[in-house]
Amino acid sequence: MPGHYKLISWNVNGVRAVLKKGFLDLLLEQKFDIVCIQETKASPDKLPREVKNIPGYHRYFVSAERKGYSGVALFSKEKPLNIETGMGMEEFDREGRIIRADYENFTLLNIYFPNGKASQERLAYKMAFYKTFLAYANRLVAEGKKLVICGDVNTAHKEIDLAHPKANEKISGFLPEERAWLDKFLTSGYIDTFRMFNKEGENYTWWSMRTRARERNVGWRLDYFFVSENMQENVKAASILSKIMGSDHCPVGLDLEFH
Repeated sequence: MPGHYKLISWNVNGVRAVLKKGFLDLLLEQKFDIVCIQETKASPDKLPREVKNIPGYHRYFVSAERKGYSGVALFSKEKPLNIETGMGMEEFDREGRIIRADYENFTLLNIYFPNGKASQERLAYKMAFYKTFLAYANRLVAEGKKLVICGDVNTAHKEIDLAHPKANEKISGFLPEERAWLDKFLTSGYIDTFRMFNKEGENYTWWSMRTRARERNVGWRLDYFFVSENMQENVKAASILSKIMGSDHCPVGLDLEFH
C-alpha cells in the first residue's frame, strides 16, 4: 500500500522526566507518524495521563516487572494490524524491552537492549539477549516480514561511532564481543540505515551527563534504525536529531516510502 512514514526512536531516560522538557510539544509539532521510546521507567499505572491521551496517536506500553526500570512505548498515528510484546522467553520478557507492531507494509520492532556495564552477569545477559533477538528477527524475515528495528542497542559498532575508542575497548558498550555481534547481525541481512547516508565521524546519540560531554560532543552512537535487506529501497532518509534535548540520548529518525 502506498504511503510515507516519518519515524523517530528515542531513549528518553524516564518518560515522566522528559514530559517536563517538552516531549508532547515535540510530538505534535514535528508530526511524526510513529514514535518509539525506550527506558520509560514507568509501569502502566504510573504513566502520566497526558502520555496515555496524546491526540491523534494510538498508544502501546510494555513495562518491566521491576518498578522504575526499563520499559518501551509506541505512539502510532496508523493503528497497527497487530501488537505483540516480548520474544516469548520469560527471562527477557519480564524486563519489558520489546514492542512489535505489524503494519501492512512492514513489521516494526521497538527495543531497549540490555546494558552490560553493571556486572559480568549483566554482560552475559546482554549477549544472550542479542543471540535470542537475532534468531527472533531471522525467523520473522523467513516468514516474509519486512523489518524495521529501532532502539537503544547499547553498543557502539565501530571506532567511528564513539569519541574515544581506544580508552573504551574494555568497557561494555564497545567490547570486542559486543561489536562482533553487531558485525554478525549486519552480515545476517540487516542494514544500519544511518550509514546508508552518512559515513562521517562525530555523529553520536548518547553523552555522559556527568562530564558535560554533550557540550563537547564527546559521545557514543548507541541508538539505531536497522531495516532488513528487503526494505532497503523503501528507506528515503535516516538522521540523528542531536538538537533535540531532554535526555542523555537524542532521538534518531527514519523516513520510509512505499509506492
